Amino acid sequence: MKKVVMSVILAGSLLVLPTVSGAALGDQTLREGIRHGDVEELQDALRDTGHFNSSNSTGYFGPVTNKSVRDFQKSKGLSVDGIAGPNTFSALGVSGGNSSTSSNVSASSSSSSTINFSQTLRQGSRGSAVRTLQNALNNNGANAGTADGVFGPNTASAVRSFQSSAGIGVDGIAGPQTYKALNGGSGSSASSSSGGSTVSAGSTGSVSNSVSSASSSTVESIISTARGQIGASYVWGGTTPSGFDCSGFMNYAFHQNGQSMPRTVASIYSAATKVSSPQRGDIVFFETRTGPSHAGIYLGNNEFIHSGSSTGVTISNLSNPYWSKAYMGAGRL
Repeated sequence: MKKVVMSVILAGSLLVLPTVSGAALGDQTLREGIRHGDVEELQDALRDTGHFNSSNSTGYFGPVTNKSVRDFQKSKGLSVDGIAGPNTFSALGVSGGNSSTSSNVSASSSSSSTINFSQTLRQGSRGSAVRTLQNALNNNGANAGTADGVFGPNTASAVRSFQSSAGIGVDGIAGPQTYKALNGGSGSSASSSSGGSTVSAGSTGSVSNSVSSASSSTVESIISTARGQIGASYVWGGTTPSGFDCSGFMNYAFHQNGQSMPRTVASIYSAATKVSSPQRGDIVFFETRTGPSHAGIYLGNNEFIHSGSSTGVTISNLSNPYWSKAYMGAGRL
């Protein structure tokens, strides 16, 4: 009888999985048994490094994720414990609460109808910044659902719906034009009379993320920045000229020109609008492992610039047998 009771207790304890409250990836330690959206982001990041081989990010930190974390920690010379803590996040290039998906958006204003935003938000962002956006969308008749602070498909759909009704570019990304329209205006800048920060099309970090809507000069500037890093070495998790991984290199080139993008190849692929024929400045994706796992910036003439693990930053041709076989397609942010 005692064995039966203990079995029931054990089975019940296994069913009660710990959960964590909403936060940006890196704000909290993740370990086996947790089920949460942050775990899904962790799995995406590990997949991009080649340490999470499953094609699906489940959001559940089970034995497979534990092993992936251990393998990653070992590869980086970290203490191998299978727990994703500060050192592991740092090696992944995740900055937690200071990341671009944290709540760097203020909602100060002189009245309840004017909202002051300070950065662009897109699918995959999370935090109080997104919650503020969701409330604003709901207040303007675009149904974003419950303001849960997670920029998912429902929020993206609400942004598109609002953009369409406001007569501005429809891309599902909350940038300066969307913010100003939410405040009852139109055009490419948004400001608040509260004396807070002003969002304008010329301010770094708040320019529309869409390459298709960016001026040709911006695209050329991004490409020029990228070319300026030719020869830089490949460093896993690297995001600076001292060393780049493939997505870190693209993030650098875009960020230096006031544009932003998700951090990992998988998340960039999910956020991009697929195009049949790439144009200069578009992103080209490759499946070197399961799913989108490598990417570069298209230059035209079948060439792209990227940070390869064996070459560092270089220019390659899509006709190369290796790249042509791995090519998945192109996308535009």
